[in-house]
Amino acid sequence: MSDREVNPAAVPTPMPDTQGDGRWLSLHNHFMSTSKDKEPEVVFIGDSNVQLLHQFEVWRELFSPLHALNFGGVGDGTQHVLWRLENGELKHVKPKIIVLWVGTYNQGHSAEQIAGGIQAIIQCMEKSQPQAKVIVLGLLPRGKNPNPLRERNKRVNELLAESLAATPNAILLDADPGFVHSDGTISHNDMYDYLHLSRQGYTRVCQTLHRALLQLMEGRGRATQK
Repeated sequence: MSDREVNPAAVPTPMPDTQGDGRWLSLHNHFMSTSKDKEPEVVFIGDSNVQLLHQFEVWRELFSPLHALNFGGVGDGTQHVLWRLENGELKHVKPKIIVLWVGTYNQGHSAEQIAGGIQAIIQCMEKSQPQAKVIVLGLLPRGKNPNPLRERNKRVNELLAESLAATPNAILLDADPGFVHSDGTISHNDMYDYLHLSRQGYTRVCQTLHRALLQLMEGRGRATQK
């Protein structure tokens, strides 16, 4: 992508209200209002993978004790998370750590565009939350069998590994425990629809993430990248 091209994945954009009930904007406003009296140490922000995590026991077991807030949207792409940030979603909180997980729901964007969108989110966080360390969760594989979107996500992770290596306050964390089997398939026991994680899938991913959070909170510098 040349410098003259506009990256649609890095342009702050509200989610289209295709259902006509305003749910996405209502959720954004809810996050802003409920955070006014909170003092979280960790904030999770991103797409449906973040939102659904809140519904499982692993959230209450591992992340609630860390005074964590969950700002997961519904099917958000990088451009939607960027809009939420630029419209004040984190203005009432000053967390020590922000966990960012977004990108797999970007539709029609290349790996380079998605990686650029994630980098734009990180830059926004550096301006508004300079005290926070940012853990960027790598995109997981998707689809029962090998497919172009799985390859795209892999490429996004490769690009982020290169770009974030020189970013002091952000790290890329590969939390994939090995969802792809030797024959190239993913089990529905880990991803019930081969995109969204099951209870078992979240448990496997969150073990690595929880260790990384504890390392950062205990002041041991940059969390170990897998």
